[in-house]
Amino acid sequence: MAKQRKVIITCAVTGAIHTPSMSPHLPVTPEEIAEGAIAAAEAGAAILHLHARDPQNGKPTQDPEAFRPFLSVIKERCNAVVNITTGGSPHMTVQERMQPAMTFKPELASLNMGSMNFGLFPMLQRFTEFKHSWEREHLENSRDLIFKNTYKDIETILRLGTENGTRFEFECYDISHLYNLAHFMDRGLVPNPPFIQSVFGILGGIGPNPEDLMHMRRTADRLFGKDYQWSILGAGRNQIPLATMGASMGSNVRVGLEDSLWLGPGKLAESNAAQVSRMRVILEALDLQVATPDEAREMLGLKGANNVDF
Repeated sequence: MAKQRKVIITCAVTGAIHTPSMSPHLPVTPEEIAEGAIAAAEAGAAILHLHARDPQNGKPTQDPEAFRPFLSVIKERCNAVVNITTGGSPHMTVQERMQPAMTFKPELASLNMGSMNFGLFPMLQRFTEFKHSWEREHLENSRDLIFKNTYKDIETILRLGTENGTRFEFECYDISHLYNLAHFMDRGLVPNPPFIQSVFGILGGIGPNPEDLMHMRRTADRLFGKDYQWSILGAGRNQIPLATMGASMGSNVRVGLEDSLWLGPGKLAESNAAQVSRMRVILEALDLQVATPDEAREMLGLKGANNVDF
């Protein structure tokens, strides 16, 4: 009997600045983030990708003290791999964005592999009501917004994280980001196997067409051979369809309310766990096996939950 392939489910629990609060189900407070993350892990997520928000105004924050309350609860109540953002906000310096990862030394952290336009303003055509006054202004200002991650920035993040034994989820929003990753691998700054998160559907990055997914896969195969772990992130309504296509082609998958507020057409997801459960049903229907946290650690070469500082 052929051995079932194991698929890592990552859950992005709460939004960054590109996820305004159009849904009442988006976790904001430390308690909501912890409960949402733990429920997602119980539903099958091996990795929990985490941002923090100011509970008073909903703005993203990279203050380590905003992360501390939910990190300790998550570690105590589940075995999932914790993945801390180094993205934060495009208005922060690299040093500000790295504060949580440097403080808590997680097994995994996210890393955007290049500077890019980040167009969020089309959301203004779909949503008219926002919980916080800053959200509408931020979406409008994204007409003139660049998320900055220069080669110097990326090298700084890689060196600081590697010193702490942290591996990275390399978020690649376009083909050029794969080439950037190959550059740093050629310089010996990225150990094998890289964990490549291909991101589709953000204005300014590669589109969500299945041909775009195929192009990313072909390019990654050409640059990295078979010695990499691939994952699919589809933004908004592209989340489940692209993850399903990717999984059928050999990828891991990422879901969560950071990437999409929806469970289906016109239906808001009431929790991160609901999206994880939907993805798990699909994976099992494809005769794929959902990886446990410890299996994900082995697949990605992580240092283990006992070697973090939270």
